[in-house]
Amino acid sequence: MEMSKTLNEFRVGSVPTVFYIPDFVTESEHHHLLKTIYDAPISKWKSLTNRRLQNWGGVVHEKGLIAQDLPPWLNRITERINEKWGLFPSSVNINEYLHNQGIMPRQDGPAYYPVVAILSLGSPVGIAFTPHSNLSCRVGAHGNGAEEKMSDQEAGVMNSSEWLDNFHPFSIILMPRSLLIFKDMVYSEYLHGIKDSEVHGCNRTSFPGCKCYKCSESWSSSALVRFSERA
Repeated sequence: MEMSKTLNEFRVGSVPTVFYIPDFVTESEHHHLLKTIYDAPISKWKSLTNRRLQNWGGVVHEKGLIAQDLPPWLNRITERINEKWGLFPSSVNINEYLHNQGIMPRQDGPAYYPVVAILSLGSPVGIAFTPHSNLSCRVGAHGNGAEEKMSDQEAGVMNSSEWLDNFHPFSIILMPRSLLIFKDMVYSEYLHGIKDSEVHGCNRTSFPGCKCYKCSESWSSSALVRFSERA
């Protein structure tokens, strides 16, 4: 990863607040993270439909988030994200997806708004984004102050004639050791999910010229580490 780059230089696709950083961790860090995750006691894992997960840094309940300190091996990653781009991830979910496992399209709740960072470990995996039905309301509100709720990047797209053409379903292949960051409108106005399939692929037309995805290929699915800020 080129540490001198700004976050905007990692922007991908037509939606203005999606960023893909290849090789965010080294091969050695990748191996150490996987070993540490799977060395955790079985009691640390929570089994859900089609996946299992570990929670670090806090647990969400009906009254908000109960904060806990992150272990040093996760703090090193969150500090790097903060030092480079000024984001403050303080809660981590580690989701394991095996062959033919995925998750239905979903939105993260308000406890983690407005940004999520996902570190891909193990095998590559495809994540699909679908505009929420609320997005049509935002489009319809153009000219009525809706821009005030958006980031500068989103407002720039809103002020162009390409608004309707830019916001459509898209998918991204997350290569091992890569970091995906999505925030603001993509957080609140898109659903994201992983297909229940042994192999994942994406359509190159979603990200023309983005060679890091190698979109003509398919792979087996694996595991993701999700970093979030507390609201």
